[in-house]
Amino acid sequence: MDIIWHKILPVFLLPLGITTLLVVWGLLRRRLVWAWLGLAWLWLASTRLVGDAAIEWVEGNVQRVAPAQAPTAQAIVVLGEGRVVAPGAAAISESTDGDRFEAGVALYQAKRAPVLVFTGGWVPWLPLHAPEGETLMQLAIQRGIPASAMRTTDKVSNTEAEAQAVAQILPPKARVLLVTSAYHMPRAQQQFERAGFVVQPYPVDFQSNRDRVFSWQDVLPQAIYLRRTETAMRELLGRAFYAVRGLFSAG
Repeated sequence: MDIIWHKILPVFLLPLGITTLLVVWGLLRRRLVWAWLGLAWLWLASTRLVGDAAIEWVEGNVQRVAPAQAPTAQAIVVLGEGRVVAPGAAAISESTDGDRFEAGVALYQAKRAPVLVFTGGWVPWLPLHAPEGETLMQLAIQRGIPASAMRTTDKVSNTEAEAQAVAQILPPKARVLLVTSAYHMPRAQQQFERAGFVVQPYPVDFQSNRDRVFSWQDVLPQAIYLRRTETAMRELLGRAFYAVRGLFSAG
C-alpha cells in the first residue's frame, strides 16, 4: 500500500500526468481548450523559469559546507538515492547521482562521526537488486572505511521507513548528521526527528543554479527543467502527505 501512495498515485499529480488527464478530458468532452491548457502547462513546467524556481523553493535557503566544517555527531546517516545496474555480464551497480554517498564518505573521513549508516533502499519492481545500503557499504570498504564502522538497514522504500529502520540500529535520541538531497532535507529531517533523533542536516545534491541570469532560453521547454519541476512537485506532495497523515494521527 505504501508503494501505491508514495510511488504510483503521485504520477497523476505531476506535470506529465496532469497534461495527460487534461488532454484526454478535452478530447473526450470535445472541448479542445482543456487539451490546449494541458499542453500549455507542460510547456511552462518544462522551462528553466519554472523548473529552477520550483526547485529553489523546495530547497530553501540552506547551504552546503565543507565536511571538516560540519558538526560532530554520533553517526552519519546517508539516505538512499537510487542505483541502476549497467548492461554487461559484470552487472556493475552505478549510482544515479552519487552526491549523498560521496558526502557520507567525506564526513566520515573528516572524523565527524565514528559510525556511517546507509539505508537499504529497495523497490518491489526490481526484486533482484540488492538493497542499496549493501552496495554502498562495499563501495565504502573500497575507499578504506572499515566494515566495523558501518551499518545498513533492512529493505526500505520511503523516507519514513528509512527513519524507523535507522532507529532500530542507533541508540534512542542519537545525534546524527543526516545526508540527503537539499530538496528532500526538510521532509527527511522531520521524519528522523519524529523517530527520536537529534538531527544535524547536511544537504547535498543541490539542483538549482543560484548564479544564473535571465535569458530568452528560460522560456523554451527542456527535459532537464521538466524533471526539476517534477522533483519539486513530488517533494511537495510528499510533505503534504505526511502533514495530512500527521493531523489524522493526532486526532
